[in-house]
Amino acid sequence: MVRICVAGGTGQAGREVVRQALVLGHAVAVLSRNPPPPGAREGYDGAAYFCADVTTGEGLPEALAGADVVVDCLEARTGKALRRYAAGGALLLGEAAAAGVARAVQLSIVNCDQSALAYYRSKADKERVYARSTLETRTVRATQFHSLVAGVFDAGSHVGLVPVIKGARFQTISPADVASALLEAALGPPSGESHALQTVGGPEVLSMGSLAGAWKRITGARGLVTELPLPGSTGRFLREGKNLAPEQRYGHATFEAWLANRLENL
Repeated sequence: MVRICVAGGTGQAGREVVRQALVLGHAVAVLSRNPPPPGAREGYDGAAYFCADVTTGEGLPEALAGADVVVDCLEARTGKALRRYAAGGALLLGEAAAAGVARAVQLSIVNCDQSALAYYRSKADKERVYARSTLETRTVRATQFHSLVAGVFDAGSHVGLVPVIKGARFQTISPADVASALLEAALGPPSGESHALQTVGGPEVLSMGSLAGAWKRITGARGLVTELPLPGSTGRFLREGKNLAPEQRYGHATFEAWLANRLENL
């Protein structure tokens, strides 16, 4: 049995890491700034939850005590959290080393170092922090989650439109598949490399229009599928297919299967 500390274990991928690790029989500690209260549906029986903050270090020693490996699924979207995202990674790794952790694995985004978006740049900065760590580290880059495009479609449908970015294709992946890749990286034998990078993609590369059609059909949502241009570097990033990893297909759950399963479990 391995003791796994999951940083950000209350988010999409993090919750799946926790669930799968418990099914495999491992001991799991979860660190989060806002851990779920005992008995809440967001938590899992058998996991130990700790209130901890990687921007200040508060609570990290307690969460990391006795851990063999750290799986870092932390997110930062805006403001101070985004600006301090890479520094928080450095603090987490430093505390992990002090606690005797042997390996740290982080979740990142495919080709994040080739995007001008602040969110992607923060991921690339954190990757460099991991590459400099004294710990054995693994970075797992994933294509976009199924929920990203579903969320775009849902938001647009509220005003009667289902937006489709002109020329964009996606290779979306389920959080469960990403969690499996993270656990493989966390629990696998030493690779002989101090710092390794892996990319995992979803099972299909589809146009955004195809995804929108499937979303409407499965959800029954209304709205006119509307193709819109996306100017600037982000639009170019998508048109050039830098959000794709067709040679690294890893996921098994298609967008349609994930969406149908999600609706069944609401």
